[in-house]
Amino acid sequence: MGYQNITDVKLGDSVEQKMSVLFADIRNFTTILESMTPEESFKFINGYLSIMEPAIIENQGFIDKYIGDAIMALFPSKPDDAIHAAISMLKRLDEYNKTRQRPERQPLKIGIGINTGDLILGTVGGAQRIDGTVIGDTVNLASRLEELTKQYDVSLFISNSTFISLENPGKYSIRLIDRVKVKGKADMVTVFEVFDADPPECLEGKTMTKHIYEEAIILYYQRKFSQAAQRFQDCLNKNPNDRVARIYLERCQQNLEFRI
Repeated sequence: MGYQNITDVKLGDSVEQKMSVLFADIRNFTTILESMTPEESFKFINGYLSIMEPAIIENQGFIDKYIGDAIMALFPSKPDDAIHAAISMLKRLDEYNKTRQRPERQPLKIGIGINTGDLILGTVGGAQRIDGTVIGDTVNLASRLEELTKQYDVSLFISNSTFISLENPGKYSIRLIDRVKVKGKADMVTVFEVFDADPPECLEGKTMTKHIYEEAIILYYQRKFSQAAQRFQDCLNKNPNDRVARIYLERCQQNLEFRI
């Protein structure tokens, strides 16, 4: 915020800045904690967070806050830093899961949402305690994208504003997922999946069917549901675990039934 010394910061100080915001959250976190004592819970959370933190720091990001198991991180330089951090987080999680081999320690899954745009960085609080944070629509959308990963059963979503700000989108494994209406937004939001950190068999399946999937998406938005359904079925024949293709196949079938 332009200060050289943290002691100079005052309540209400703020500055507008363009950043990428990353939200990450553990799936089924409450269920996981049900089998743990309070001491085990804190040990588990701190162990997980300590593994995720370096992925953010090493990619020029900084952690704004921890919200239980959730991480909110900011990347002030470029969106590519946020993408690299997210991919690193997912790969680190895969390595971490290899240490969780006991029956009571199920592999963890996380969802990550990234959005890029203008936000307000400043201080909030009261007379006895102030905290630094960011607020704005950019932050809210990043959180919504993380929530959407559960619906589509994918690990990493980015917004259109992040996608178009990347230095070279072609260097990543990216596919269009949907145009969605999210809570708090009047306009539809275009959402992309980045699947570079998927397990090898999933990465191979999505890469192998990417051109078929893209044809199917175009047909779907042209409302050619019969042709789109066939192409989505082709995707599933080659990659049966593609949850997104299955969702779209069901949508096509529902639209065809509605027309009858």
